[in-house]
Order: sequence, then structure tokens, then C-alpha cells
Amino acid sequence: QLQLVESGGGLVQPGGSLRLSCAAPGFTWNYYAIGWFRQAPGKGREGVSCISRSGGSTNYADSVKGRFTTSRDNAKNTVYLQMNSLKPEDTAVYYCAAKYSCATTATVDYWGKGTLVTVSS
Repeated sequence: QLQLVESGGGLVQPGGSLRLSCAAPGFTWNYYAIGWFRQAPGKGREGVSCISRSGGSTNYADSVKGRFTTSRDNAKNTVYLQMNSLKPEDTAVYYCAAKYSCATTATVDYWGKGTLVTVSS
């Protein structure tokens, strides 16, 4: 069973930064687009960003545009989510997910288990 593994979560003050990583050793990495999702306490899961298989195309939720950046290093089988200017409302469990494309209609083939990001003073 393939598993994606997120890391880099933690506690950060408002205005701070974190970089999340998503890795899967042995995974055919460049076959999949990678999305980042998050689920805040008491809320549903929402899409945050997506990066295409080649890394040439990205998209972001309006709530994170200009603050979050996703990138990938296929040689290292790793995708990153750089989060800057963090706000308390960014507090959530963040998940990475592998899907065929970044189209919203594309289903997720694999999920990670998530990493908790807490933004608080």
C-alpha cells in the first residue's frame, strides 16, 4: 500500500512561516499531480493547492494566494508547501494527495496521514 508522508508541521506565531514536505520513497512520483488539502477543527476538508506532474503548473485557493507556494523536486520524490504570513485561520491538519491531474474533478488516488499546523500566539 503506497503511503505519502507529510512532515514540517508545528506551532508557529501569526505572521510566521513553515515549510511542509510530502514524500514517498519508491513512488513513481512524476506520474501524479500532488495536491495539498487541509481540515480545520470542526470543518470539512478543503483544497489548498495543486502542482502538476511536471511542476509547470500550480493553482491555489483564494484564501492562500500570495502567501503559499507549492513546488516539487521529482529527483527527490518530494513536494513542498511553503507557507508564509500565516494566520490563525490557517490552523488545520494538512494532507498531501496524489491524483492524476489538478482538475477539480480528478479523484485522489493516495492520501497522506496529515501533519498538524497550529498558528497561535
